[in-house]
Amino acid sequence: MRWRLFQSELALSWLTSIICLIHLLLYAARSEQRPDKLGVSPNRPMHIIRDGPDQAATVLILAHGAGAGSDSEFMEFFAQSLTSPELAGGLAVCRFDFPYMVTRRSTGIKRPPDRAAALTETWHQVINWVRQSSTPPHRLFIGGKSMGGRIASMVAEDEKVDGIVCLGYPFHPPGKPDKLRTEHLEDLNIPMLVCQGERDVFGHRTESASWQLPRSIQFSWLTDGDHSFKPRKKSGLTEADNRTTARQAIIKFIAEVQR
Repeated sequence: MRWRLFQSELALSWLTSIICLIHLLLYAARSEQRPDKLGVSPNRPMHIIRDGPDQAATVLILAHGAGAGSDSEFMEFFAQSLTSPELAGGLAVCRFDFPYMVTRRSTGIKRPPDRAAALTETWHQVINWVRQSSTPPHRLFIGGKSMGGRIASMVAEDEKVDGIVCLGYPFHPPGKPDKLRTEHLEDLNIPMLVCQGERDVFGHRTESASWQLPRSIQFSWLTDGDHSFKPRKKSGLTEADNRTTARQAIIKFIAEVQR
């Protein structure tokens, strides 16, 4: 009796293992197919999504923040809404995933961002890919959400880009305004636009007067917005309102830098 029970438990254990293996294989297959749906080709160094006209004279590359990838709703909004005919020659937007986010997609396991060296190296690879593409842009802007924008500002001088666009810059860790992440910005000569919520915990408007920043950096303050630009109900505005304001500021910024 005990032997039969043991055999039954063993068979059940094997069956469970086989089912788990099948699920893992199916998940991996879906993960491998997913980049193609995002417009990624084998010739690209990592997940790159391009929105806008192929012959656009200007390209803006946006990197995601620490928590969500290049296909987040936030990133999709700006990538797709910025590809408009308002700019002479047209504007295309490229998005990409950092290595840790690529791994997260393939395994389904959350992991922290890569070290700064890996993040900056990825930025250099993406910029090189865009410049070496079949239709290289005449003007190149880089930026991104939070961490992505910060790393962009760190490689901008070396890459000699035309401008930087940051969507919620992490000036300091939440609750630690004395731990500023602005040292590399103090001598920045490249035009930079920061779209920042007025009550962003990573750096809000009332603190900004004490930041030692060059004149090359300008702000578009989003009324009552948090780190994702979302205002409180009492402000009378919506997140969509603030996103639209940020979009308009970006279009104006790029147009002015192009002159």
